[in-house]
Amino acid sequence: MKRHLLILLLVLSAAVLPCGLASGQDVVSPQDTVQHMGKLQQLRERVRERAIEKLNEPYDTTRDKGYWWRAMKHGKVNFKDSTMGYPRFVMFCYRTYMWGDRVFNSYDSAYVKSTGKNWKLILKSNNWLDSYIGHPVKGVNQIMNSNLVSNIGLSLSFMAVSVGYSVGVSNLIHGGKLSDKVEFSFTCARFAADAYYWENNNQINISYTVKGDNEGLHKLKQPGISRKAMGMTAYYFFNNRRYAQAASYCFSKYQLRNAGSWLAGFSLQHYDVKFDVEQMSPEVRVYFPTQETAPRTLYNDYCLLAGYGHNWVLGRNWLLNFTITPYIGYRYNLAANQGIKTSAVSLNCRARMAAVYNHKQFFAAFQGNADHHRYKSEASRLVNSLIDFSILAGIRF
Repeated sequence: MKRHLLILLLVLSAAVLPCGLASGQDVVSPQDTVQHMGKLQQLRERVRERAIEKLNEPYDTTRDKGYWWRAMKHGKVNFKDSTMGYPRFVMFCYRTYMWGDRVFNSYDSAYVKSTGKNWKLILKSNNWLDSYIGHPVKGVNQIMNSNLVSNIGLSLSFMAVSVGYSVGVSNLIHGGKLSDKVEFSFTCARFAADAYYWENNNQINISYTVKGDNEGLHKLKQPGISRKAMGMTAYYFFNNRRYAQAASYCFSKYQLRNAGSWLAGFSLQHYDVKFDVEQMSPEVRVYFPTQETAPRTLYNDYCLLAGYGHNWVLGRNWLLNFTITPYIGYRYNLAANQGIKTSAVSLNCRARMAAVYNHKQFFAAFQGNADHHRYKSEASRLVNSLIDFSILAGIRF
């Protein structure tokens, strides 16, 4: 508590003072700059000393019902001291947390070590595309890939919880509707869960051949195809004492020795791909002359999953992870495409990898993810995929 308060005060003083010193001056000489820097250093020292004095100043130590609050304001928190006078609700929350930490977040210390920090701030560069391979209609073989989307975003984590948001840089520069992502994750020793939402309205690059057509491969760039997906996945780690997925993807633990674990869980996903025929090229409008005839992929998946993840410790600071999880379950089709019957069997697969470098409270990582979904109907056979990779750097505090 003391350290965080001091850091916050010092950062604020560093940000505010230069503005005050520079106001009203058109030209600043090198000598003035040195003087200003000296004043800035003096102010920082005064702020630091004042913060320490405030935390260490005397306070009423009478062991009454208000003592715990007065002690907390001076950084003297001690839940093991039965004379602090904590309210019942506060003690209930603390004991519940300690029970949960012991039951759900306990590791073998020979294999996993805590970082000793609760907060993490991450700057991420995320690059991704969505792909569709197969037969959208009878007699047509097709590959569709979106343009590569370069997102930049931030992620903030507290203990087991992480929330992130990123937006498409190319769209910010060139205009148009943004392609964006929202991500949430919860990771502890025994289980993990993640949720996401992504939307991509970027141009699709299409390559296709038509049965009986002697012209060979056709290529075109196609706007007007919007893609959205959202989902949640949760899974349990069987070797949770020795394997820490949090070391690879949440950066809240250190994996000390090589370890892997089988995992099992469930997944809920929603997928929506729709065509705007008004933006279709003449070549495509031949197959879909009206909006009513345009195909739409719209479904929900309810799946069970099982897989395996493994951490390899490479030297003192490096960690490598690979995780693969096939899914199988029920698919509920929400689009009524002229009464076409679709398969109710959902077959999906996710593959993940991470390479992590740790240096004290700092870390950097490369992460990759490939999420594949098989879609089948009387007229269509498609494998739609989301493929992304991220480069990120962060700090623990």
